[in-house]
Amino acid sequence: MTLDGLQVEATACRACPRLVAWREKVALEKRASFREEDYWGAPVPSFGDADARLLIVGLAPAAHGANRTGRMFTGDRSGDWLYRALHRAGFANQPTSEARGDGLALRDAWITAAVRCAPPGNRPTPGERDACARWLSREFELLPKVGVVVALGGFGWDALLRVLRGQGWAIPRPKPKFGHLARAEVSRDGRRMSLLGSYHPSQQNTFTGRLTEEMFDAVWRSANDLLRKT
Repeated sequence: MTLDGLQVEATACRACPRLVAWREKVALEKRASFREEDYWGAPVPSFGDADARLLIVGLAPAAHGANRTGRMFTGDRSGDWLYRALHRAGFANQPTSEARGDGLALRDAWITAAVRCAPPGNRPTPGERDACARWLSREFELLPKVGVVVALGGFGWDALLRVLRGQGWAIPRPKPKFGHLARAEVSRDGRRMSLLGSYHPSQQNTFTGRLTEEMFDAVWRSANDLLRKT
């Protein structure tokens, strides 16, 4: 199985009835400002550099963002924040991500999510998280160079730790707590990875000032510093 093959398989998934119904309802009804667009309305594939050493784990696609455009963190305010920061840090060739085919390319980075389908209210259930974990788990096996993982938000942090534990990675005890710039080290069979936490660049965080661009840039500086040591 290749990374491309895994994405094809993942985008055909219909394992979670609630998510299938919601993503397709949104794609049919649409937001008025996007009524002329064809929504993706399916599980959103991961994307990036297949030789990536940095893995970025988000929460789930936004209903009128990635569920519309078909690319992770594309077409919404969260994505605007993320790609500007990745561009400043040298992980993206441009600061914007508006649609598939817009020329965006990632360098040394791969973007995925704990849940591949847009959930009602941006809140996947624990069962939906667990059903989707297989895709993230298989991606880890197909990205052998990853040395740093950034989890955007507490949901992504917890989902990441669950997947790693299931793969037999040694995780510190007590369980590492999520926080902005939280860090943990995990290992398996002589391979080590650094985990970094970041507040999610959602409007709930960026509009309130809980997450500033300076705070967000600090995450990617830390990721670059850790990668230089690997």
